[in-house]
Amino acid sequence: MSAIDPRTLRNAFGTFMTGVTVVTTRDPEGKPVGFTANSFTSVSLDPPLVLVCLANSSRNRSVFAEAPGFAVNILSEGQKDISNTFARPVEDRFEAVTWRDGPFGAPVLDGVSAWFDCSRHKLVEAGDHVILIGKVEAFDDSPVPGLGYARGAYVTPAMEARALASQAELMVSALIEYQGEVLLIPGDDDSLALPVARVGKEGVSAALAQLIAEHGAGIEPGFIYAVYEDDDAGCQHISFLCQAAEPVSRHGTFKTLVPPVLAKIADPAMRTMLERFAAESRIGNFGVYYGNQVSGKVRPIAAGSGSQ
Repeated sequence: MSAIDPRTLRNAFGTFMTGVTVVTTRDPEGKPVGFTANSFTSVSLDPPLVLVCLANSSRNRSVFAEAPGFAVNILSEGQKDISNTFARPVEDRFEAVTWRDGPFGAPVLDGVSAWFDCSRHKLVEAGDHVILIGKVEAFDDSPVPGLGYARGAYVTPAMEARALASQAELMVSALIEYQGEVLLIPGDDDSLALPVARVGKEGVSAALAQLIAEHGAGIEPGFIYAVYEDDDAGCQHISFLCQAAEPVSRHGTFKTLVPPVLAKIADPAMRTMLERFAAESRIGNFGVYYGNQVSGKVRPIAAGSGSQ
């Protein structure tokens, strides 16, 4: 049997859609610490047990391994920023969030879909991770839908369902990049555009997968790069940043985003997004755009949701 490639295996694991959590505790000096994780599951109702996995390489490993307990905060759909904050190596992750002490002492974040304040039940060594099993001492939940995560990108099923229910057209585009060049599709009038598809009843992930498949093999979907309301076109638009293994496509051409190329992008919102991508590519620092086709905000994004 051939050796398993870790990256390929990780990509396969990533096809399983999960929620996103922030796991918190306090260090021996009482300072709150936490990390983003999607490796969370319920274990038992009697006794009430949950588990999370933490990488042995994490700077938080020793703190959580020795702490008397921890809290699991299940993030809501509007808390992508919090997920990114607790996935980045920042000095004080709690400075940008509102939180309070849970009944058992671990930090509980405001606005989450649910939280579980746990005492430590068992610690299990498992390969390159440690499994933290906690006994639920207190918990609370809310009707706010939870944030999802699959294939390296956030998903918001409830938001997508509301968009479909309101009959607003939902479009998805793929910003497919290879070594600084972007796949662009020619139009009849010499214009250029990203690959775009309408989202059907199957949802955004299915539409993106089909869109990518139409343009060739070796394209990996990545994180959401832009989400905006296009009032002029009467639709909502989600764009994903994707990586190509080679600069080959069945329907378009990979091009460097120089001014003459950008000038051929007919859609103003898409052109602005690609101008931002060209600028961010030069410095290697990407963000996610939220707003409409005219104005909005760009928020920094972390590499992914893991066990930091």
